[in-house]
Amino acid sequence: MNMITMTPIGYVQNNIHEKGDEGWGKVESVINLDPVYKGGLTGLADFSHAMIITFLHEADFNPQVQLVRRPRGLPEMPLIGIFSQRNKDRPNAIGVTTVRILSVMEDNLTVSGLDAIDGTPVLDIKPYFPKFDCRENAINPDWVEQIMEKYF
Repeated sequence: MNMITMTPIGYVQNNIHEKGDEGWGKVESVINLDPVYKGGLTGLADFSHAMIITFLHEADFNPQVQLVRRPRGLPEMPLIGIFSQRNKDRPNAIGVTTVRILSVMEDNLTVSGLDAIDGTPVLDIKPYFPKFDCRENAINPDWVEQIMEKYF
């Protein structure tokens, strides 16, 4: 397979320094853009939400442990493959989160609900388009509701 090279467009700034699985809805983060992208947020203030794509720089994927596992390692969860869950420790450490936009400046974006620790590289920012990003009649297994209960 070919290597893919990406350069962060900015970095997350917040007061979270350790990975976690709960309480992200209360977290406010500033995404500080690299100066080369100054002005790239123009028009984003007209949206209520955005999708933030991150590189989970502290992820640690071990296929022997995480390729097939129980979500959050909880014994009551089903044994499932990594591509059936949103675990942070993945083969390619890419995170995708839909966040609420709190403010937009020329060179930074303040959001709530971003599940990324301080210093996380941001790969891209996309406006949330309900026609693209929300699907009616989507089905999830019962365990998804249980695992997400305290996440946001």
